[in-house]
Amino acid sequence: MAPTESGVLEALKTVVDPNTGKDFVSTKQLKNLRIEGGDIAFEVELGYPAASQIAALRADLVAAARRVPGVSNVSVALQSKVTAHAVQRGVQLLPGVKNIVAVASGKGGVGKSTTTVNLALALAAEGARVGILDADVYGPSQPTMMGLSGRPESADGKTIEPLVNYGVRVMSIGFLVEADQAMIWRGPMATQALDQLLRQTNWGDLDYLMVDMPPGTGDIALTLSQRVPLTGAVIVTTPQDIALLDAKKGLTMFEKVNVPILGIVENMSVYVCPNCGHSEHIFGADGGKRMAEQYKVEYLGALPLNLSIREQADSGHPTVVADPDGEIARVYKQVARRVAVSIAGKSRDFSAKFPTITVSKHT
Repeated sequence: MAPTESGVLEALKTVVDPNTGKDFVSTKQLKNLRIEGGDIAFEVELGYPAASQIAALRADLVAAARRVPGVSNVSVALQSKVTAHAVQRGVQLLPGVKNIVAVASGKGGVGKSTTTVNLALALAAEGARVGILDADVYGPSQPTMMGLSGRPESADGKTIEPLVNYGVRVMSIGFLVEADQAMIWRGPMATQALDQLLRQTNWGDLDYLMVDMPPGTGDIALTLSQRVPLTGAVIVTTPQDIALLDAKKGLTMFEKVNVPILGIVENMSVYVCPNCGHSEHIFGADGGKRMAEQYKVEYLGALPLNLSIREQADSGHPTVVADPDGEIARVYKQVARRVAVSIAGKSRDFSAKFPTITVSKHT
């Protein structure tokens, strides 16, 4: 008895994507099902990078298909395909860059840059093509955290080449000035410089460009949120009330310029003594979680207050590459996956498929 298409699809519906809670059939991610006697073949397309999960998902799909009577051989082509998603109306898109994510906070000192670099590295570890734009003009820290130094070069005299480490492309004002030189720039000048770094850098083809935003909701942050074509924003906060007050202002700023909030990361959530194991909520407990509930956005996860995170970032070997199999790296990877899955669920950008219309004057 040969398997039927309906029978195979019903069986495959039992396999649920652990990241979305949905099956691949009803979401139309399963494509090109072919049945020839007892041999079946199909393709599954994920909208987010998931290199570490591909093998397990494929095994689950094969096992489900083989439970159908008459099936002997199963061939599954499972791949990740990140697509471009919609941004604010009227903002010029960045060629080759599919999704731009702002990582922001309402104030400094909450670990925004550390979160940015580890999320970028986590996405790259899952197979995505990733870049980082260090938009914190007055305190650029990405060169140090990414273990990069030197001056960017220009091959054509028009665009500049980003520096690369750990497979991630990085551009920062920190590459263009001396490390101890103060940036004595007013807002418009800094904003213009950042706009040039964004648009004149040869990013190549990127799935995600993570923007390490300047702290606060001042002129630079507001102008960037209006000019940069953002797919969404991640808000970083600590649990304490003072940080939450400012984080809420940052979240509101993005909402006012129609940038979706992808979620909230609660940093420095708990301290665990390495000697006795005692845990202490130094900055309060669950502040980020309560904020996420208040604004009805996703709570992406919580990172501990841990000495190793600071030491690894300062040494140019952030946690995700310094200890990729450790518990803290696992949390960063989980947060990054939630961000990518959230983006995959957003409206797509089809502007690249629209024909170019030109109006000519006939005499």
